[in-house]
Amino acid sequence: MVVTRFAPSPTGYLHIGGLRTALFSYLWARKNSGKFLLRIEDTDKARNSKEAADAIVNAFHWLGLEHDGEIVYQSQRDEIYAGYIDQLLDEGKAYRCYMSKEELAELRETQMANKERTKYDGKYRDFTGTPPEGVEPVIRIKAPLNGEIVVCDGVKGNIIFKAEDILDDFVIARADGSPTYNFVVAIDDHLMGVTEVIRGDDHLSNTPKQIVIYEALGFDIPKFHHVPMIHNQEGKKLSKRDGATDVMAYKEMGYTPEALLNFLVRLGWSHGDQEIFSADEMRELFDPKNINRSASIYNTEKLDWLNSHYIKNTPNNELAKLLEQYGLLLTSHDKKEILLDAIKERAKTLKEMASLVYEIITTPSYYDQKAVEKALKGDAFEVLNAFGAKISAAKELHLPSDYHHLMQEVVDEMGIGFGKIGQPLRVALLGKMSGPGLDSVMAIIGRDETMLRIANVIAEHS
Repeated sequence: MVVTRFAPSPTGYLHIGGLRTALFSYLWARKNSGKFLLRIEDTDKARNSKEAADAIVNAFHWLGLEHDGEIVYQSQRDEIYAGYIDQLLDEGKAYRCYMSKEELAELRETQMANKERTKYDGKYRDFTGTPPEGVEPVIRIKAPLNGEIVVCDGVKGNIIFKAEDILDDFVIARADGSPTYNFVVAIDDHLMGVTEVIRGDDHLSNTPKQIVIYEALGFDIPKFHHVPMIHNQEGKKLSKRDGATDVMAYKEMGYTPEALLNFLVRLGWSHGDQEIFSADEMRELFDPKNINRSASIYNTEKLDWLNSHYIKNTPNNELAKLLEQYGLLLTSHDKKEILLDAIKERAKTLKEMASLVYEIITTPSYYDQKAVEKALKGDAFEVLNAFGAKISAAKELHLPSDYHHLMQEVVDEMGIGFGKIGQPLRVALLGKMSGPGLDSVMAIIGRDETMLRIANVIAEHS
């Protein structure tokens, strides 16, 4: 059975790069009818935040990335880690190191002066004497002194590390007894039954150390897939300005879960030329062997395009519920269908869509000056008065076509082009020159509001 995991550290909120590796891990487990597990790596008590841990879980709920089983919190597993520390000490595979911080700093300075790689020199590796007083020891593992460590990577192929170049006897427990990152990761992946690890290639340098832990404890080594980073348009590391922000900020900006996940699955993975994937298609088609070996480029325009696609294809009842987060209560609005149909083709985000709704349903309190100068000149007020009279006299006005018919009558009777009524009327209704179809706007706001807005613009600018 394929078992994958996502294991964030709650020192900050879930960001877009972390979400992508979580998505890849989730899809690969689901494709293989396996398990996708969630582990919170909160052993760094000084930097951890419960709010950040809760935010990660909330982001998963919003996106629909359901995990299997209970969430594992590393902070609750100290006794487990201590047991494995004792095992390695008893088996002679780890040892207590009494080198003080001052000695270690002096050693590094000497190595740097000699242009050598800075590393622990193994002083206490086979120590049998009397420990120095006043030094709380760290625990170091006995790493291989020579030979090779091979990482079998599903993205990059086999990667060979020379032990003497990358390893020293690294610390697996600090002086206060707390275990280190690489140690607990290897133990938890084993105990949770993880068979494949999909993560960013910034973790690649940790992998040889984790393999040393696996082998020292006699654990099976999972298959690794190290995913290249996401870069900005300039090919540099993604920053908050580029989009590397809290995942929940994307919800606030008005992106849908479907669009965000579709966008992320195509950042570094492909299936032919297909761009739009349903959730079922992602689960069916994803395979880490098709992850690109080069970094992917974050493109906001692509995300906006995908989001607009999903907005256009979302039923209006669902859109109305999504817009509630912006204070819009449209579920029981009698013109909900006309209103949402009028703007869903124009909006890139739900937030923009909400703004467009407010522009329609709110009486203008400000008129764009350039629009006024362009549209409210010549016989504009005569045209508006004529149209207002038509509305007042009409018996039945419900559908956009009803209002369009009245506009056509004014055009025909006054012998003018449609722009002669369209431009001044648009300024009257919306306060600017852009917006959805005027007939739809009037059908949404109704007869009385339409007449009020016409009267307002005439009173203020005639």
